[in-house]
Amino acid sequence: MPPQLFLTSFLNHYLAGPVDAVLALLHITPHYPQSPIPNSVAMELIVFVLLLAYFVAVRVSLSVENPGAVQHLAEMTHEFVSGQGEQIIGHGYEQFTNYLTVLLLFILLANLLGLLSPWLESPTASVAVPLGLALVTFVYYHYHGVRANGFGYIKQFLGPVWWLYPLLLPIEVISHCARVLSLTVRLYANMFAGDLLTLAFFSLVPIGVPLLFLGLHLGVAVIQAYVFMLLAAIYLSLAVAHEH
Repeated sequence: MPPQLFLTSFLNHYLAGPVDAVLALLHITPHYPQSPIPNSVAMELIVFVLLLAYFVAVRVSLSVENPGAVQHLAEMTHEFVSGQGEQIIGHGYEQFTNYLTVLLLFILLANLLGLLSPWLESPTASVAVPLGLALVTFVYYHYHGVRANGFGYIKQFLGPVWWLYPLLLPIEVISHCARVLSLTVRLYANMFAGDLLTLAFFSLVPIGVPLLFLGLHLGVAVIQAYVFMLLAAIYLSLAVAHEH
């Protein structure tokens, strides 16, 4: 059995039975029935709770005359994501701002979670989490592509002339599926390598030198969250474009 963090052990102690029952209904057999909840899910739960608390704090502290620090942070985040969306997606970008904002904040907080405490770890260092985010983004931009273009959305996969359709269709399908792989591997590999390097240097030289790698890991965490959000915006802009 892989090592469990405190929260993971706590959740498995009280919820292993119900989780196993739900998985059985889905015909899924966990590797460890006594501990079906992995560390990554427990860490995602922490990220969810923190984000929910942040959004609630933003909502209750809204003020026109006397905005607080939380509201300023929320406004800066909104302006940043809106600016990126307007530049990349263009007209109609407003409807995607909420998704892109939540995507950015979730990945950023998940990336940074492992730096907050030795009793926590970054869920994005587990391949299942980046894969899940990539699949959600994949479904999201295709849904809005169909919604914006109707049946004409298929033209993105066919090319400019009819005699190229049989050649371009499989290439485009593979290309779109490769986006899922690209999003997943980029985020997972960077976070896994960052966690591994930090742990290795803390084990070898516990004072001084690891702080440099913590700073590097912090930079990688921020950049990867931004890159994931940026690529999602690019895919959305291509999907909802009316001229191909």
